[in-house]
Amino acid sequence: MTPPADPSSRRALLIVNEHSRSGRERGDEAEAALAAAGLAVTRGHTRSREDVSRRIRDAKGEVDLVVVGGGDGTINAAAPGLIATGLPLGVLPLGTANDLARTLGLPPDLDGAVAAIAAGRTRRIDLGEVNGHPYFNVASLGFGVDLTHALTADAKKRWGPLGYAVAGLRVIRRLRPFHVDIEIGGERHASRTVHLAVGNGRHYGGGMTVSHDAEIDDGRLDVYSLEVGSVWKLLLLLPALRSGQTRDWTEIRTLDGSEIRVTAHRERSVNADGEIVTRTPAVFRVLHDAVTVYAPG
Repeated sequence: MTPPADPSSRRALLIVNEHSRSGRERGDEAEAALAAAGLAVTRGHTRSREDVSRRIRDAKGEVDLVVVGGGDGTINAAAPGLIATGLPLGVLPLGTANDLARTLGLPPDLDGAVAAIAAGRTRRIDLGEVNGHPYFNVASLGFGVDLTHALTADAKKRWGPLGYAVAGLRVIRRLRPFHVDIEIGGERHASRTVHLAVGNGRHYGGGMTVSHDAEIDDGRLDVYSLEVGSVWKLLLLLPALRSGQTRDWTEIRTLDGSEIRVTAHRERSVNADGEIVTRTPAVFRVLHDAVTVYAPG
């Protein structure tokens, strides 16, 4: 953790997801709050996911930090630009789930998040990577992919965080187990699963927990596979999945490592931080100390 810096000497590029449930309403508010905290703010308007990292790359040498306001998908879109430029990241939790903010221990309100950025304390964190696509929180197969398809923009706008539960109830009735091989450290594990998650951070999916002892700077990826045969058994596991206390359940296979290879018997899509980014076979790696973020001391 670095000591705080004088905010008046820092130039910030602000990127807000103006297409999100609260982004349009709060983008100007975020800009004003950062300026009031003493930062010189440049607004980076974007039209697509690809624009986010492009804006960051273009701003190298002109700004001292990047502030992203939105949910985990918007922050995920910034990852390639942050890696390429080395610029530190400030997070404003303006999205639906805000799992990275929760993992970092950031205040959930705008003023608190701005204060954490203005305080200037930073830490280095890891990124996960799947088939070359970086992610902050988690990548998954199975239920996580189906949930991404079911969680429409309209559902997010209408229900907010409850949209995950509403979409989940629709998806859970259609779950079908599938077969994957998981290779870690030369050992192969066969799994019949409905959901395979490979986590870099601690939280994902609106507050689910990959592992109770996971840290976003621990140099490892945490894997769990839900090896259940019925919807009712999955519902019984939900409290453990929210707390991350999964190791006592035989239906939850837990593994960890710095590189994981996953092969599905039939090709499957892979979701990373709420976005479908690739397909199996998938190689997951941890990128240790990849990004600097502003976080509470």
